[in-house]
Amino acid sequence: MKTSTERMIAKKDGPIGWMQFNNPARHNAVSLDMWKSVPEIMAEFEKDDEIRVVVLSGAGGKAFISGADISEFAEKRSSRENILEYNRISAQANAAIIDFPKPTIAMIQGYCLGGGLSVALCCDLRLAAENASFAVRPPSLASVMAMTESSALVDVVGPSFAKEIFYTARQFDSTEALAMGLVNRVVPTPSIETYVRDYAGKIWRQCTPDDKFRQALR
Repeated sequence: MKTSTERMIAKKDGPIGWMQFNNPARHNAVSLDMWKSVPEIMAEFEKDDEIRVVVLSGAGGKAFISGADISEFAEKRSSRENILEYNRISAQANAAIIDFPKPTIAMIQGYCLGGGLSVALCCDLRLAAENASFAVRPPSLASVMAMTESSALVDVVGPSFAKEIFYTARQFDSTEALAMGLVNRVVPTPSIETYVRDYAGKIWRQCTPDDKFRQALR
């Protein structure tokens, strides 16, 4: 499937759509062109009736997403207007995942930080490899999660764990993330793709395109 930037890869594997953040040199930090591509890819997956579940992943095995690509902030966030536009585009990308009418899975390997954690929280399920680690960014390093994203974290892990994640800004490993309820499953790192593929298969065999029960849970 053709994308507007080579830093995003979209492919179809039978009933499974795969969207991959492809910036491994920067641990899949998301650039503005990548944010822009997300709604385009999700719209194509939505139109394809053969695709019944979508998996989000990061290239290279060392990171899901390490946050926004701060190397372009000096240019892309150089003024109040630019900041507002950047935030609008990134929020639109997250909304495209949240509002997607089919089940979504975040396949998390390595770093899942800042904006990467926001993307993972947009998905219905989060399946993590043992090497996964999670954190929000300190305000001095990057923009703070938007209020809606903060609310999503509270919804998933509860207010006490959400406060710990925000207040300490430290990295939590996969074992801690599972205990918090931040992820649904943790599996050995070498097995993660096979596990997610099989898990996605279980989902699409259960869910029909007009599955009202599934949509009611979103």
